[in-house]
Amino acid sequence: MLLLCLILAHLIADFYLQSDEMVKDKIKNSKKHIGHHFLLTGLVLVVFSLTNHKEIYSNLIFPLLFICISHYFIDFLKIKFQDSIKISNEENINRVSFFMIDQLLHFVCILFAGKLFLGLDFAVIYELILSGEKMSIVNRVLFTAIVIIFATTVSGHLIKILLGSLPNQLLTFEGKYTFKNERQEALYSKNHNGNRSLSEEYNYTIFGKHDLSRGKLIGYLERLLVLVLTFYSAYPAIGFIVAAKSIARFKQMDDRNWAEYFLLGTLTSMFIGITLGIILREVLT
Repeated sequence: MLLLCLILAHLIADFYLQSDEMVKDKIKNSKKHIGHHFLLTGLVLVVFSLTNHKEIYSNLIFPLLFICISHYFIDFLKIKFQDSIKISNEENINRVSFFMIDQLLHFVCILFAGKLFLGLDFAVIYELILSGEKMSIVNRVLFTAIVIIFATTVSGHLIKILLGSLPNQLLTFEGKYTFKNERQEALYSKNHNGNRSLSEEYNYTIFGKHDLSRGKLIGYLERLLVLVLTFYSAYPAIGFIVAAKSIARFKQMDDRNWAEYFLLGTLTSMFIGITLGIILREVLT
């Protein structure tokens, strides 16, 4: 339970208490960001120490300092390394790789803190995961909460990095329409054959306002539905979600760039939702 609580505290501090402004300039806001981790991780360790009557230095101060200091250095080295190799905003695959490595290192540090200072046994944890039915109700709830956060906020941030920013002309594109108007006049004089006609063609490109928060919520609900359907092995029903999204965006499919952007985002979202659904099912059942 302690390990799951520490991971949950990390996710809340990293993805809910860290604003977009803090992400843009992590060096400037590093103290505030580490402060969030210090408070949440410290709260978890204090509750653990009090409820289990543990020694305060080895079970509170040392693991707390280890987790916070390691978190700071991982973020600092990530930023410096990105600046040194000059990764631009267009190199989305590289930015996703840095994001995943960054989070993996944070989780490894949490595991090491548990092993070095809190007496966590990796073998016991591994056996507990393999036999999910033996997990306590609290552990099952905590694990489910972590998976839900991965399916919504964490995966949403990953997809945002992968896709990058849509240009304004694609972001608001609603469709293209063509109208033709043809008028015929009376017959020519007897010395001429055929009809005199006038043909006009009008092309319209329709743009509309785009609510980013609404699209974000749709993505969250989409991955949660896919996760639940995968958990219950209802794979055919996932196709209806894809069909519903395609119908809602039917007019926008006329633009090839937007269609490719839509396809990449949908496939990534589905992959994450199905993967997390399988993990949740295998652990809890």
